[in-house]
Amino acid sequence: MTASALSPSQLRLRAIRWRTPLDRVLVLTLIVALWQAGSMWFGAYWLSSPWATTTRFVEQILNGELLRHAGYTLAEAGAGTLIGGLPAVLLPFWLRRHPIVVAILDPFMIGGYGAPKLAFAPLFLLWFGIGMESKIALTASVVFFIAYFATLAGVRALDPRLVQMAQIAGASERQIARHIVMPAAVPNIFAGFRIAVPYAIGSAVIAELISSNRGLGYLVQTGAMNFDTTSVFAAIVAATLLVHAANALMNMLEALLMRWRPPLQSMMET
Repeated sequence: MTASALSPSQLRLRAIRWRTPLDRVLVLTLIVALWQAGSMWFGAYWLSSPWATTTRFVEQILNGELLRHAGYTLAEAGAGTLIGGLPAVLLPFWLRRHPIVVAILDPFMIGGYGAPKLAFAPLFLLWFGIGMESKIALTASVVFFIAYFATLAGVRALDPRLVQMAQIAGASERQIARHIVMPAAVPNIFAGFRIAVPYAIGSAVIAELISSNRGLGYLVQTGAMNFDTTSVFAAIVAATLLVHAANALMNMLEALLMRWRPPLQSMMET
């Protein structure tokens, strides 16, 4: 199809598709340039250079050290996401038929969401020890409230007329929840987890900073204690890549579960 045969919306979509990766490369180049300038200005002792960080990152990948610690952090974040996220998704579906219970629990849920989770880290260490359990508990507490409010927003946004029509047609409560409420809430659920997963990885790293002998947080702490900013930046880069990988996985799952939605191109053409 020639450019003259394309509609204005198709031309705009094609321009966006080509322009976005280029803009991202330009932003990344600017960040690396500023990083390099900061390293030259303050000195490599205080701010490691991008090249030194990349070299250390590759070295730790090849010797397996970074992969081992990253796997430990990822296991903590993944377990915490499942333990905190599963009840957070199921609870709003049960509360959908109990608005009085929602009203009663609402101030307590808001308080739990607003409470600084980092302040509970010493308590989790006291209750669960210095192993993975305390990191998983902290991660689960962070994920739960984010996923809960995102799912609750999706359930509340459902048009009640759709439920009423299904009830008139004889649909059971389970059928309504599966075929009407769940598809309507899925975008909100994934939006919540897209926010919660980076917080889960960050919480695991912070918990490792407080007390751990494994994980990316441990590498950051060890590098800081040894005044090795290169190791610190290498661990931070690894954590950032974990976040991007988790976000890509969430996008794949959302695309798989939301295949019924019209594609972006058709929505822009309408």
